[in-house]
Amino acid sequence: MSQNPSSRLRGYHPPEPIEVPPLYAWPPRPVAAIRWLATQMLVPWGFIFLGLAIVSWLFFTPSMESMSTLSAGWIGLVWLRNAVLLGLVAGGLHWWLYMRRAQDRTRKFNAHWLATDDRKFLWRNQARDNVFWSVVSGCTIWSLYESVTLWLYASGRMPVMPVAETPVYFGVMIWAVFFWSTFHFYFVHRALHWPPLYNLAHELHHRNVNTGPWTGISMHPVEHLLYFSVFMLWWIVPVHPIIIILTGFFQGLSPAVSHSGFERLQLVGTAGVGAGDHFHHLHHKHFNFNYGNTTAPVDKLFGSWHDGTAESMARMKERLRSLRSRRLAS
Repeated sequence: MSQNPSSRLRGYHPPEPIEVPPLYAWPPRPVAAIRWLATQMLVPWGFIFLGLAIVSWLFFTPSMESMSTLSAGWIGLVWLRNAVLLGLVAGGLHWWLYMRRAQDRTRKFNAHWLATDDRKFLWRNQARDNVFWSVVSGCTIWSLYESVTLWLYASGRMPVMPVAETPVYFGVMIWAVFFWSTFHFYFVHRALHWPPLYNLAHELHHRNVNTGPWTGISMHPVEHLLYFSVFMLWWIVPVHPIIIILTGFFQGLSPAVSHSGFERLQLVGTAGVGAGDHFHHLHHKHFNFNYGNTTAPVDKLFGSWHDGTAESMARMKERLRSLRSRRLAS
């Protein structure tokens, strides 16, 4: 699992440019698009979060009768379930990659380890800072949004769409979670780069140039309020509660994977699974592009897509110079 010395200094850079998924290819590539939707888009993490959502609905979510009335008791149980799962996912990745250092720096984007003496972080420790904001603010606001949404269904204000009666609709909504989350993330994230919002809230997340699993939802409470507003779609579009829980898991747990700092999680020998998101890593590294994710490549539409190549970096720099010139001229 070792890397040569020059790679250790540079960090890992994937050899291939980041490509737009075949779903958006022009001219259309229907076979490739279907293959991507069926075998790549949700493999493996999407299906892992779906499985967790189903198990959580069956065994770790209060009954619909209990949730028909808002109360601190059952909302606290939702928070506890989410906090435990966040600890297992983010904490497990942090233990494997940063405490045990099981694969050293192999496939690590940034060659440095997390900061342990940097005063921009609480207690001068990046990991502890990230845990604090993720659990105290992130998990709480996520759980409140989820609880209000579940209450709307349990109290009869929104109709529950039973899986057995609407299996096709249920399947479509599984994919809708991931597309909706990605579209929502782009526009919320772009708004957070508006200087007043950035200085108020988003700057806290961007202190993490070198990201780790707990960085995922380490955000200011104002950013959490915007970020987890993704649940509001289910206030007007009826779904099954499993979809609501899945929304929270994708929004709350998957960032631990995408911010892990490692492109691949190596488990046994050469066997492993994809982890960190190089596309989003470039945003943390360079700040001014890649505001969304590749699942719904909105950055392509707005000219802020950086594919990781030197040529793309040069285009991004030229774009920024042009934008600055226009601002100065106006």
